[in-house]
Amino acid sequence: MKRPEGFDEGAARQDAPAEATEAPRQRRGPSKPRLPFRGRAADEREARPASDPDVPVDETPEPTPAHEPDADTPGSPRDRVGAFAGAAGRRFGAGFGAVADRLREYTPNEDHRDPEADRREAERRAVTGGATDHDATVTDVLDAGGTSRPHHHVEVPIGARVRAAETAREARVAKRRRRLLERAEVRRFTRRSRHRRAAWTTAAGVVVVLGVSILVAVYSPLMALRTIEVQGTNRVDETALRQALSDQIGTPLARLDFDAIKRDVAGFPLIESYVTEEAPPHTLVVTVTERTPVVAVRSGTTFDLVDPAGIVVQSSPKRPASMPLADIARARLGSSSFRTMTEVVLALPSTVRSQVTRVAGSTADDVTLTLEDGSTVVWGNPDESEAKAALLAALVKDHGARNPGVVVEYDVSSPDNGVIRAEG
Repeated sequence: MKRPEGFDEGAARQDAPAEATEAPRQRRGPSKPRLPFRGRAADEREARPASDPDVPVDETPEPTPAHEPDADTPGSPRDRVGAFAGAAGRRFGAGFGAVADRLREYTPNEDHRDPEADRREAERRAVTGGATDHDATVTDVLDAGGTSRPHHHVEVPIGARVRAAETAREARVAKRRRRLLERAEVRRFTRRSRHRRAAWTTAAGVVVVLGVSILVAVYSPLMALRTIEVQGTNRVDETALRQALSDQIGTPLARLDFDAIKRDVAGFPLIESYVTEEAPPHTLVVTVTERTPVVAVRSGTTFDLVDPAGIVVQSSPKRPASMPLADIARARLGSSSFRTMTEVVLALPSTVRSQVTRVAGSTADDVTLTLEDGSTVVWGNPDESEAKAALLAALVKDHGARNPGVVVEYDVSSPDNGVIRAEG
């Protein structure tokens, strides 16, 4: 029985000539970026004559065996079906082979080196100085796959991303540590210059502050005098004294005219001394010491209270009981004999001074005192007045204990030998 061609593919392949057998295809790597898939497949189909459907297919029927005398004629429908099936099988085989070849082309070839990849590797080594690391190798491998397939997105492995992140973090930590070490070294090597610069800066700042302070204190109205305070007055008119010093108002405290202040205070004879104190920013405090009268001097029908300098402090119609009367005769107030009398009165202890009613002296060497009971005291000169005063206090106490009410004369002109004489 004769069978139509196309059902026995094994026999047809065995009878094919040796030239038609395709040689094993070599594995090759991509030399240039490939074109899109459709155009590439079309070119492949055009370049392969074996898979071209326009090539006539040998459809000569095989010789029919002699024992099949009832075979169909060549123009029968069975022959046409067999021819169509054989052509379809061959085209299916050709298409499958093209797909396999395409898959083999996408398989990387370990022996092939891409010139473009070599060029990029050389540029990377030139930038990084020839250093390589694990992250760079992973990146290169991924980049090589992306170059061979530019239109396909390649997923980066999670482990590679983690390692890249850890490497970047370690690089940042190392950079920060290096920066800190460099800063510490710079500070260590510049310590002396920094200290010297700080010293000069401090000195300059002190000078500037001092200069500004001087300018503000001397010339600025911020430190001008606005208030005058007077302290220690009893007999002196405080308002009059403040009015006399008012010409200094508005003057900076550092530029006050103390000579003018002295002249203004001298117009008050009851002021023995004074002290000025500046209380920034606007106050001047004047503390005065008034004159203290020690003796009374008869002046007509009144009594003048006079201090040791001979200044009349006050006038009174009656002699004060606690103040002795000074008999100056024709001596003037403020003379040497008057000053000697006042010195003696001031040297007396308070227990004895309260008993003195009169002091007299024609010269500075013959001062005499009169007590309340009529007793007299020969004082002499004002030398060693403290010793004489202590001796007189002892004599008065001893005489009052032994002979109270008896008028005597106490001679203390020589403090080493006190004498009590009875009045004759």
